[in-house]
Amino acid sequence: MPIVISLMLGGFIGMFSETALNIALTDLMKELNVGPTTIQWLTTAYLLVLGILVPVSGLLLQWFTTRQLFIASLSFSTLGSLIAGLAPNFEVLLAARVFQAVGTALLLPLLFNTILVIFPPAKRGAAMGMMGLVIMFAPAIGPTIAGLLIEKLSWHWIFWISFAVLLISLLFGIIFLQNVSKITRPKIDFLSILLSSIGFGGIVFGFSKAGESAGWGSNMVIASLVIGTLSLFLFCWRQLKMETPVMNLRAFRYPMFTLAVIMLFVVMMVLLSSMLVLPMFLQQGLGKSALAAGLLLLPGGIINGLLSPIMGKLFDKYGPRWLVIPGLIVIAAILYLMSGITVASSATFIIVMHSLLMIGISMVMMPAQTNGLNQLPPEFYPDGTAIMSTLQQVAGAIGTALAVSILSAGQKGYLLDQGFDVSQGMEPYLSNPSFLQHLPQSFATGVSHAFIFAVSMALLAFLCSLFIKRVKVSKPL
Repeated sequence: MPIVISLMLGGFIGMFSETALNIALTDLMKELNVGPTTIQWLTTAYLLVLGILVPVSGLLLQWFTTRQLFIASLSFSTLGSLIAGLAPNFEVLLAARVFQAVGTALLLPLLFNTILVIFPPAKRGAAMGMMGLVIMFAPAIGPTIAGLLIEKLSWHWIFWISFAVLLISLLFGIIFLQNVSKITRPKIDFLSILLSSIGFGGIVFGFSKAGESAGWGSNMVIASLVIGTLSLFLFCWRQLKMETPVMNLRAFRYPMFTLAVIMLFVVMMVLLSSMLVLPMFLQQGLGKSALAAGLLLLPGGIINGLLSPIMGKLFDKYGPRWLVIPGLIVIAAILYLMSGITVASSATFIIVMHSLLMIGISMVMMPAQTNGLNQLPPEFYPDGTAIMSTLQQVAGAIGTALAVSILSAGQKGYLLDQGFDVSQGMEPYLSNPSFLQHLPQSFATGVSHAFIFAVSMALLAFLCSLFIKRVKVSKPL
């Protein structure tokens, strides 16, 4: 338990700071005197570091002890929070975000791997459920706490709170954490690491920039995606040819692991895109404040966090099938209902729909993940956790980019139907009262289109779930 508490405190703050900062971006633009394209680098750089470091985490888990990796990850996160709390300008804050991302990239795979090692298969569902509580609860309360801090104090306090909790977690871990992983120190192939960094980094960067402001036709976006995809192909080809690969892709030989990866990829796309689209709709479609938007989405996040341990215990008892399949039916049904969203939609409707969506996601995430990892032999644990963690980061970048693009296209289509050609931007119409009157509904139309896309993704995951079955836990080779 002390081991789990140490890891989860660090993981909580890592996920908290990731979403808490999003709601402060508007205030940061004013205070640091930068534009939207520049301020988005606080998010892009964070995702980019995760995309580069998480894929090699499987190698790091085999080279360094649990204590070494934990202390390194918490030290980076703590230092990053301290620098961010003191940051006088954008450049220093960006450097702090890079430190925080390094800490999170080291910690998340360590969390999964440690639970696989220290808990027997019969109790892993409950343990993963507890971790789900942390991973889902932190992003849920992040925007609400950030909104309160910004309104009453300043954005610096987001990082001061993180710094205090991380420091406690670091000291707690130094005292109680034990080494639980097996050190094998496989040969390091630097070409594979380079290809992995360019591949995953290029794809995350390309999708992030496309979703922010650059657009899909940007030369930077196209070049990033092409170079990233080519590098990723070469990386995968090289891993399959090597005796001791950096990331052992032979884990995909285990069908339930492969199925879990596909479902988690799709569900993470749905989850992170909805976490981006809904707050935007509440603020720009319904005219809510940042704090009000955070409060409206808080019940769903809390419900999801509280249900994760329960779903973990149900998984231990009944297996994944009776949770994952109904969960994806719930997700698809709720997303379909949310695709009918308009400016007349009530706050109660949003709260209920978001809460039901979070219930469905809690039924899918941890049961599918635990079942997939259970099929792997212990020597594949570092690679399995690295693969899942990496692809979840990539899914987040792809999901949010596609959601923003579809939202934007739907909004422009609606405005064009009303006689406003905004293909060259909205600036010429901002003084037109009729245009401003149509703006909230145009945004609601774009959000509706984004949810229709999410429904198709949920149905794809549902088709995969029909093949899921409880696995027999693999023994060491």
